[in-house]
Amino acid sequence: MGTLFVVATPIGNLSDISARTLDILKKVDLIACEDTRQTVKLLNHFGIRKPLVSYHEFNEERKAEDLASRLRGEATIAIVSDAGTPAISDPGYRLVRLCRERGVPVIAIPGPNAAVAALSASGLPSNEFMFVGFLPSKTAARRQKLMSLANVACTLVFYEAPHRIEEVLADIQEVLGDRETCIARELTKIHEEYLFGKLSQVRQHVNALGEFVVVVSGATEFRQAPLTRDEVLKMLGMSRNQLYDLFFKKGNG
Repeated sequence: MGTLFVVATPIGNLSDISARTLDILKKVDLIACEDTRQTVKLLNHFGIRKPLVSYHEFNEERKAEDLASRLRGEATIAIVSDAGTPAISDPGYRLVRLCRERGVPVIAIPGPNAAVAALSASGLPSNEFMFVGFLPSKTAARRQKLMSLANVACTLVFYEAPHRIEEVLADIQEVLGDRETCIARELTKIHEEYLFGKLSQVRQHVNALGEFVVVVSGATEFRQAPLTRDEVLKMLGMSRNQLYDLFFKKGNG
């Protein structure tokens, strides 16, 4: 029986890699990685030569079965993402799940994680938090998701890409309110930046370049979700046709 190692890698600064991580990457038989081009750069920097196999969101289901089968033999495999910890808003969950179901040992090699790094430096309560990850890309779905979080009392942590950051922050403010926020950009890299304050204030200073972690304070008061059209009709005890007749046909009569 082999072993799967879930290996965290630097999110920017290569000095954050641990001695244990390097030792594991040198010893395993195979490295499954999100983007082989990115992982090769990391391995080359540390003089490591290992066989690589791509394992990303588009082939994860198929590749997970193949890798799990290899692990049932004697293979030792490390799974890495482009940056940070695998399976945390990155591929990895399916393979880990298969290994657990089939009795294959899984060992985490902890290390950098953007969400925890941003939270620890945010100045917002960290004793209890909810990691949300990436919000939906479509506006309606995103606002619906945010509304489901509107009354969560603990600190919320989001990931976001540069091309959506401005519209996402606008939606967060509209749905959740003007809360205290810390926006972390390009963590551990040369242009690392933190913006702290009310969401309405920090939004004005966001530089839409790089990867973002958005940390938002939890709810302090209950926020009522806006009623949907069907919920309004149910409260009125009317059908859509009856409502149409009431406001349009009678108005024109």
